Amino acid sequence: MRSYVAVGSNLGDRWARLALAARALREAPGQAVLRASRVWDTAPLGPPQPRYLNAVLELETTRTPRSLLDLLREVERVAGRTRDLRWGPRTLDLDLLLLGDLVVRAPGLTIPHPELARRRFVLAPLAELRPDLPVPGTDSTVGRLLAEAPELDIAPVGGYPL
Repeated sequence: MRSYVAVGSNLGDRWARLALAARALREAPGQAVLRASRVWDTAPLGPPQPRYLNAVLELETTRTPRSLLDLLREVERVAGRTRDLRWGPRTLDLDLLLLGDLVVRAPGLTIPHPELARRRFVLAPLAELRPDLPVPGTDSTVGRLLAEAPELDIAPVGGYPL
């Protein structure tokens, strides 16, 4: 099943963290990394903190939604991610945005990602990969959501370090 994962980092060697995420997802059983968006430099949301590098990876996976989420959390942990402060700085942040045409509402797991429509820093790289992709549970596409998303200081800064 096709899935899309947002990748972000604003602590330490941000480029190396993005590369670690792609490598870990490529090496884990049950999915393949198909493509990556460009990397975007983004203003942070939340408390004062360094700027982020953000991108989106397109995966093909055989994992269940919960199993894929568990894998993403494990990759974050390996990268030194702690969850001390909501919207705080992170060594690595992996968000499951979309998984096929599934709509999931379960404790600790919501697909499509509940903040997708408001996050230009996720929609811009996702639109590079699939602007016409319908967003399950809505009557919209990724491109339309991007056109309607709140403005944010973002700019592409380079190719994904695969």
